[in-house]
Amino acid sequence: MSDINFSKLAYDIKIWGRELGFQQIGISDIDLRDAESHLQSWLQNNFHGEMDYMQRYGSMRSHPEELVPGTMRIISARMDYLPADPQSIEVLKNSSLAFISRYALGRDYHKVIRQRLQKLADKIQEQTGEFGYRALVDSAPVLERAIAEKAGLGWIGKNTMLINKSAGSWFFLGELFTDLPLPIDDKANDHCGTCSACLDVCPTNAFVGPNTLDARKCISYLTIELRTAIPEELRPLMGNRVFGCDDCQLCCPWNKFSSPTAEHDFSPRHELDRKDLVTLFNWTEEEFLEKTAGSPIRRIGYECWLRNLAVGLGNAKSSPDIIKALQHRSNHSSALVKEHVHWALTQHGQ
Repeated sequence: MSDINFSKLAYDIKIWGRELGFQQIGISDIDLRDAESHLQSWLQNNFHGEMDYMQRYGSMRSHPEELVPGTMRIISARMDYLPADPQSIEVLKNSSLAFISRYALGRDYHKVIRQRLQKLADKIQEQTGEFGYRALVDSAPVLERAIAEKAGLGWIGKNTMLINKSAGSWFFLGELFTDLPLPIDDKANDHCGTCSACLDVCPTNAFVGPNTLDARKCISYLTIELRTAIPEELRPLMGNRVFGCDDCQLCCPWNKFSSPTAEHDFSPRHELDRKDLVTLFNWTEEEFLEKTAGSPIRRIGYECWLRNLAVGLGNAKSSPDIIKALQHRSNHSSALVKEHVHWALTQHGQ
């Protein structure tokens, strides 16, 4: 590879990335010492809750060369996912509707982005010959936001999301770990300033401070990662958020620069962007599996799906349909579902 112009290759990679549907490509080195220190402090405070995978693999998460031997550089990519007509605020204000995080309305992003990264790797290989790489999309112990920040794709905001000055934060990330000695991009600067909108708006006060989230109180954690009972004191604060929570992004001033995705795969399926709670709660397990095929929602399973919806129904404005739906599942075979249904019925005076 001694005859390769790596500066020209890095330029070409960014062009190819845009042609493949990524909005931006950046390149970083593998020095993640600052992020490693923050991670260790976060874990020591048990802010990860039951996400045991966050402390597995030793130092591999902050040492890319341990995860993929030979790694010298990381090609970081971002892809917008915001639907053209998200109606997020309208759904949140209507307690009879189910709010599902905007990232989960369409096809599972893991598959979409991994396929594009593979195509990018194939394109690079056409120019360089065989080289070492691995495509990753939130599928291995990787500090992807810290990597993307170093690659210049944005800065990690006070809400712990990656924020881009010209694109907000409604985008997915993916990486190519590679042994190519590419020139690196400049790290992005922080532009949150004195704004604290995201910290103030959190329904469950999950932020301990700027850039520090106690996942145990975060609605995204409670509805997606947690597999046991949702703490009773947090249930009333969840409102109609049944899969994830976007509040800290919805209030971010930088998201006025967000653009709707051009990626058809991320368009809402089965009207999940504005479906009512009762309809979703009445899905059979077969319907759940059918309608969440190829969706990020599938990973929580039917039991947790019903658990989350029961909480949403408990917080909704009372109606005969809601009472009837809850009573129908009051003797559910799952103790987890039954507990949350009984709590919800109590909220309606039943």
